[in-house]
Amino acid sequence: MFKFAAVFSLMASSALASGLEITVEGEANGKIVIDLLEDVAPLHVAQISTLASEGAYDGVVFHRVIEGFMAQTGDVEFGRVEGGNMAMAGRGGSKLGDIKAEFSDESFERGVVGMARSQSPDSANSQFFIMFAPGHFLNGQYTVVGRVTEGLDVLDKIKLGKGPNGSVIGQPDVMKTVTVTE
Repeated sequence: MFKFAAVFSLMASSALASGLEITVEGEANGKIVIDLLEDVAPLHVAQISTLASEGAYDGVVFHRVIEGFMAQTGDVEFGRVEGGNMAMAGRGGSKLGDIKAEFSDESFERGVVGMARSQSPDSANSQFFIMFAPGHFLNGQYTVVGRVTEGLDVLDKIKLGKGPNGSVIGQPDVMKTVTVTE
């Protein structure tokens, strides 16, 4: 009962959210605008909208960036430039609980935003990734939450990861601010 009430409250608090505006700083500088797909993944959209409206994503880095594949961010626990533990970036979540998968027929194309997770399909929390190119092998395996509508040129300039599994070495690009749009 409590879990249902918490999910309902989360959905109600972000019912008007239709997108995110991300200001990126680093090698890439500019704005990425994302159209959130509330009808496709309502629980995931509610969670990331709540985190964004609380300012949880402000100052979080792109910790895993793989050329020709995707840029991953959203670790609000460990992925901060200030006060974060970059050695742990990508392993954290948020104070909110994990979300049950909301798989759909949406295809992973360039600019599609998906939720990152561990091996368990129901382990998405705060981290998300933006596709540089199509990745159809992800279809039906990861939850699609949105699409980039502006700023693909900014996405393409995000510092690439040169470390293991695409981890960014040195100073990663950062989501300076993340704003919920209506």
